[in-house]
Amino acid sequence: MKLCATIFLIFLTLLSCKQGEEGSNDAFAKAESEKNEELATNQTIAQNDYASYGATISPENTLTKSEIAEKYASLAEGDTAVVKFQAPVNAVCVSKGCWMRLDIAGEEQVFVKFKDYGFFVPTDTDGGEAIVEGKAYLEEVSVDELRHMAKDGGKSEDEIAAITEPQRELRFMADGVLLKSE
Repeated sequence: MKLCATIFLIFLTLLSCKQGEEGSNDAFAKAESEKNEELATNQTIAQNDYASYGATISPENTLTKSEIAEKYASLAEGDTAVVKFQAPVNAVCVSKGCWMRLDIAGEEQVFVKFKDYGFFVPTDTDGGEAIVEGKAYLEEVSVDELRHMAKDGGKSEDEIAAITEPQRELRFMADGVLLKSE
């Protein structure tokens, strides 16, 4: 009889311990779920300040104009750097929105194209703020391409004809773009 009572008490103890663990797991899971919901809400609020194009990116951990200028200064021909930065939009392709120019430190500009020609930005984006994430690199640009870009940018025939030499440009291949909502 004592043996049966002892086994019964051990069984009850194990059963109550198991229920206690499930309860603590539920509490942990609930706290984790609430934390994830809060993060998602904060991210949604941050994303709502921007219109998103291309791959989904976040506005956090973004380099400034001067920081990206320093990064470009350290690049050699053939180097690439995966970065995310924020800068004002200086120009956009008026035909399709298939490229844009961003102002960085001083008179420097970065020419931004979009990965795999897979997305475009609105053609009326001039003057806004953009956050871009992707690959920074340097490139020698031919006269033909410079003239083509000048035409897409709405330059006059005289301005286009004045382009006679290739230029070394700061380039960027964007995976994703955030444009500041007005």
